[in-house]
Amino acid sequence: MGAQPVREGTILWEPTEESKNRATITGYIQWLESEQGLSFENYDSLWEWSVTDIETFWQTLWHFFDIKASKPYTSILSERKMPGAKWFAGAELNYAEHVFRHMPSSQPALLFQSEIVPLTEISWDALYQQVTSVATALRGLGVNRGDRVVAYMPNIPQTLVAFLACASIGAVWSSCSPDFGTRSVIDRFNQIGPRVLFAVDGYSYGGKSFDLQPAVGELQRSLATLEKTVLVPYLKLDAQPDGLDKVLKWDDIPLKENREFLFEQLPFDHPLWVVYSSGTTGLPKGLVHGHGGILLEFMKFSRLHMNIQPGDRFFWFSTTGWVMWNIMHGSLLQGATPILYDGSPGYPDLNALWELAARTKMTFFGTSAAYLTGCMHAGLEPGEKYDLSNLKAIGSTGSPLPVDGFRWVYDRVKGDIVLGSTSGGTDPCTGFLGSCPLLPVRAGELQCRCLGVKALAFDESGISLIDEVGELVITEPMPSMPLKLWNDTDNARYIASYFNMYPGVWRHGDWVKFTSRGSGIILGRSDSTINRLGVRMGSSEIYSAVEDLAEVTDSLVIGFETPHGGYLMPLFVVLKDGVELNEDVKKKINTKIRSRLSPRHIPDEIYAISDIPRTLNAKKLEVPVKKILTGVPVENAVNVDSMSNPESIKYFVDFFDNMSTR
Repeated sequence: MGAQPVREGTILWEPTEESKNRATITGYIQWLESEQGLSFENYDSLWEWSVTDIETFWQTLWHFFDIKASKPYTSILSERKMPGAKWFAGAELNYAEHVFRHMPSSQPALLFQSEIVPLTEISWDALYQQVTSVATALRGLGVNRGDRVVAYMPNIPQTLVAFLACASIGAVWSSCSPDFGTRSVIDRFNQIGPRVLFAVDGYSYGGKSFDLQPAVGELQRSLATLEKTVLVPYLKLDAQPDGLDKVLKWDDIPLKENREFLFEQLPFDHPLWVVYSSGTTGLPKGLVHGHGGILLEFMKFSRLHMNIQPGDRFFWFSTTGWVMWNIMHGSLLQGATPILYDGSPGYPDLNALWELAARTKMTFFGTSAAYLTGCMHAGLEPGEKYDLSNLKAIGSTGSPLPVDGFRWVYDRVKGDIVLGSTSGGTDPCTGFLGSCPLLPVRAGELQCRCLGVKALAFDESGISLIDEVGELVITEPMPSMPLKLWNDTDNARYIASYFNMYPGVWRHGDWVKFTSRGSGIILGRSDSTINRLGVRMGSSEIYSAVEDLAEVTDSLVIGFETPHGGYLMPLFVVLKDGVELNEDVKKKINTKIRSRLSPRHIPDEIYAISDIPRTLNAKKLEVPVKKILTGVPVENAVNVDSMSNPESIKYFVDFFDNMSTR
């Protein structure tokens, strides 16, 4: 692969007939023909049907996946409208009950490792016992269906147990990672009025220990509705509540057999959890998802697109504050074993996760595009160093994976593998574009639009585009779209967030290009796209060019209109150690942009900085920086508690001040 030129669209992997036959989506297509009398020539025709006859499509998934409901549905979709679509009215079920429907005794339910806990297995019987015991304890505390329970916990088994316990009794779950600042956590949890808080005493990250009990105390004092805190000793196994009130220790929850445990039967749209928008500007939106919608979507996305099957060992590096944590543990629904990891992906070095993959015999490795490109820039060769013979697929999300990132995976990790780049979001709790085991993998492209997702590229007038860049929109409802935003009277904020530009059509806020082959290319956020002389350019295309240079490790480009009617486009770069931003380096950067993109997208000026501002999920903060550079006060432009490196934002505040005095 390395000797061949790789460009956007170059085929890097193709499925064999044998691998196609083993894929669950093939079984689904065969089932459609035998049970429904429907036949499809290829994936494109299957997708077209799934977004045209959407009621029949989602009904077939219900039966193909054998969804268990204590009460049957009376209608599939009451009305095709967004927002407000009501799916499977009349049905009652429980998400957590589906997790435990088929408990394979031949494999563990969970694998777990952290910086302070060695690799550990948890059996299905142990998981069931812990979940039902915690659920019973919550009922004993007076927690009822609809009550909110929150967690300030890392990605450890107790967090997953607590979530499943909440789901079992119909309580509404919400979680934040311990690396969130307390103000950021309070902003989220105060919106929903929790009765119970799960928290750890502390955690370790990057080899450093962090005592959380002072932060937990601050949460207790700030959450007026809180009645009880369940403290999980983690950093110190003998940790005692220090300055905390109304505490129940995790180890004091009695374990019971609970073989006759009754899972609360809930309407299809009963709230399962509240997750949050990134919160980079303003108060984070509390997105509410339902038991049934998430159950159906996770079954579809995991089984048909990621091809997760019983016996697989599924990993996605995530904190509990990112929606990929929810998707990761959703693999339990498939009879797979989620692999939980708590710690820094770069500690003691970037090989940590690849070593975990080898030790656990991981079959699916999910991560961020930033991690993969970081490994590439560091010169890692995981395929040479570790036994990755069990690995069947790699998932990438969080930002667009550049062509060179695709090439590195196939050159340095494994050649016979499905590299599934995915684009979706916290908002739908799934992917809009993703992978498919029946299609080839092309460099720089997402393989397909996901089934049941009518994703299109719109121009300003709402005309659908092919092979041209447009706004990513969804024109038909999906079961996993948010039921509502918490405390959003008359859906006012919901409509303003997603439906203002194209009434009745979901605008996601990304630039996308759909090829005539059916694949997709994400080009960055539409509100941070470079628009020079009428030519729009996704920021990811500029990053791909600039970060391809040996001298550059990271970059941020911002384009904005100036008060005098001009357009300013500065480029900020992080250079490798020992490299100075002299005229030769600047010329090299500009030449690269000119040759790969266009002369009109050469930056007005290039600045060397020490760090690119990022969210806790490693996304570049393009829009907040753009706001700061156009005069928006920093407190209105960015929530620093949602940043992984808040100190980095000061550079841009100073930059604007200096710019204003010129």
